[in-house]
Amino acid sequence: MKKEQAILLTPQGYLDLESELNDLKLNKRPAVIEALQEARALGDLSENAEYDAARNEQAQVEGRIKELEYKLEHCIVMDGSDKNTVNVGSTVVINYVEDDEEEEYKIVGSMEADPFENKISNESPIGKAIIGKKVGELVSVPSPNGSYQIKIVNIA
Repeated sequence: MKKEQAILLTPQGYLDLESELNDLKLNKRPAVIEALQEARALGDLSENAEYDAARNEQAQVEGRIKELEYKLEHCIVMDGSDKNTVNVGSTVVINYVEDDEEEEYKIVGSMEADPFENKISNESPIGKAIIGKKVGELVSVPSPNGSYQIKIVNIA
């Protein structure tokens, strides 16, 4: 991960990461420690597959805890409270000019992006194109098949 790049999160994204971190520390870590103790009790550690598996799981859990702690410590929480311009945290209704179809998207940081829930990253082509724009603006979005026009209908 680039240390210079800001980690942008919505308030919900922050809570989700915090919840995962708490679950890892309060539930998963103790379960792994218990599995390690049980595996140690089985005897010879050099040929103990259960011990090796528990150590690998412990390494994964500890790595994820460190990653989450870093992200939470270095993130910027964007709530989208400015309803005049599009930013991370904004819910935006856009109109695809060519098709005259409207779509609603929530603009989120790259960690929270989920196209199946209409959560698009601020780093996606549409996200990059509309950040900082206002209602009524016509925006050109670059794509591999040539650019297309969208109009910002509403910012919530």
